[in-house]
Amino acid sequence: MTITPVNIWYNGLVKTAEQFRVRVVSDDLETQASFYYELLEADESSPPYTVVSGNLYMGGTEYTDWKADENTNLYAYTWAAGKLNLTLD
Repeated sequence: MTITPVNIWYNGLVKTAEQFRVRVVSDDLETQASFYYELLEADESSPPYTVVSGNLYMGGTEYTDWKADENTNLYAYTWAAGKLNLTLD
C-alpha cells in the first residue's frame, strides 16, 4: 500500500518511506489480534527496503469493528495507518 512519503532517520541517514505493509501475526478469532507493520523505502533500482517495522495490537471495539467490516484488509490498513499517523494514498 502506498503512503504519503515520510522521512525517517535510519542509521545516520534520512530515508523516505513510501510503502506500507501490514500482516496479521496472531488472531484469537474472538477478542484480539496483533499485526506486524513495515514502512519501506521505494527505490526503483532495487526491491523495497524496510526502514521501520514493529507490532500493533488490536482489541475491544476496534477488533469487533474489523471483523464486521466487509473489507477487512482495507480496515486493517486504515486502522494501522491511523495508529502510526500515516496517510494512505
